[in-house]
This record gives sequence, structure tokens and C-alpha cells, in this order.
Amino acid sequence: MKSFIASVLILAPVLALTAGTVAAATDKPADAKSSVQAKKAAKPVAKKTVTKATKVAPKAAAAAGAVAVASVATAAVLLTPDELSIAQRVHTGRIACELGAHVNVNAIQQSPGHFQVDGKGFKYSMVPVATTTGTVRLEDKQAGAVWLQIANKSMLMNQKLGQRLADECMSPEQLQVAEAIKKNPPPSVFDPLPSSK
Repeated sequence: MKSFIASVLILAPVLALTAGTVAAATDKPADAKSSVQAKKAAKPVAKKTVTKATKVAPKAAAAAGAVAVASVATAAVLLTPDELSIAQRVHTGRIACELGAHVNVNAIQQSPGHFQVDGKGFKYSMVPVATTTGTVRLEDKQAGAVWLQIANKSMLMNQKLGQRLADECMSPEQLQVAEAIKKNPPPSVFDPLPSSK
């Protein structure tokens, strides 16, 4: 008997909602009919828009769409003071990477703190993201791209694809740090601690 009462108590709200929906549907048949007509009227408009877009030259449409998406994405992101301070530490310019690749990191003048990161086969609009380690991190969340910059190198990843697009990238400043590390390597975590006598 207890399980029957519990079942009724659980199902009562569902039954009440269902009864209300059925009553609303039977009370207003004209509204349902008009909503169906509105959906039918909306379909031809969508088809006309698609056919006009396909008549435009594909390369021009793709370029215009990419620029529009990039400008909308960068304009929509407001940066905090912390993120703006991270943006000041980003190395910009043409940055050489391993295997002869390179990445261009350029500040977008119209949007302080926003960057365009591009290279062979990719182009992203990125903004700084705060990290707990102090690593400079730029992200294009929509594309899933991440630019990571530490003292001696940078790398570009696409997290959605699970790929590294560029690795061992070094700006002139990072190259100096890498050379200094080679000459005077930091102690390893496996090195014995100095004895205190």
C-alpha cells in the first residue's frame, strides 16, 4: 500500500502537467494551426537565404564569414584587468617553431588584449585566460585552440582535434632564455638536496 501511495505522489505532478497540456491544445486549435502555418512560411525564407549565399564565390564567402566570426568573437569578449595584464606579456610577431614552421601572433588594434594567431592552415582569434601557474595562455574557445607561452618556448594546440599545431616555438626573448638554461641548467628535482652543516 505504501508503494502505491508513493507512486501516486510521484506521478501526480506529471499527470497534472499532461492534463494541462492536453486541455490547452484542445482549447486553442486555431493557435496550433497558426503556429504550423508560421513554420511553413519560415521554411521558404530560409531556403532563399541559403541559395543567395551559395551563389557568392566560395572563397570570398569563406573569407568574409571568417572575418565576421572573428570580429564578433573578439568584440563579444570583455577582458578583466588581470587578463589585460597577461596580454601585455604575450610575445608577438613571426615566431619560429620546430621543423621550419612558424606562427604569427599579432595584437588586434581595435580590441585591446585580443590577438590573431595564424600560420599554415590555421587562423584563430584569441584572448588571454588566467592560469594558476603564471603561464601565458591564449584561447579561441569556439575553435578549441590554445596558445601556451612559458619563459623558453611556446606551443599551439587544437584541443577539439587533439593535435599540436606548432611546437618548440621561440620568440627572440624566449631563445635567449633557452640559451641561458642550456648554459646554466636549473637543478633537477631528482638532484640530492645540499646538506646543511
